[in-house]
Amino acid sequence: MKGIITVLGRDRVGIIARVCGYLADEEINILDISQTIVGGFFNMMMIVDLSDSTHKFEAVSAGLKAIGTDLGLEIKLQREDIFNNMHRI
Repeated sequence: MKGIITVLGRDRVGIIARVCGYLADEEINILDISQTIVGGFFNMMMIVDLSDSTHKFEAVSAGLKAIGTDLGLEIKLQREDIFNNMHRI
């Protein structure tokens, strides 16, 4: 199963390290990643493979949200199929 992770907020040290460390601990592989910083605002989008994770999607999503709260960011995990359907024109 693939997921889309978005991370938004003011830039600060350690965002990528914290998110990627969590994903590694959860056995979640990063398939693609894009990040930009514009005017001091951090924006990252990742496509991840959750197939090998031992935790349910909801638990991973909650873990990412908690990291976001701790860092003052908005972090969301969405299922790839739902993301694609929401953004279909």
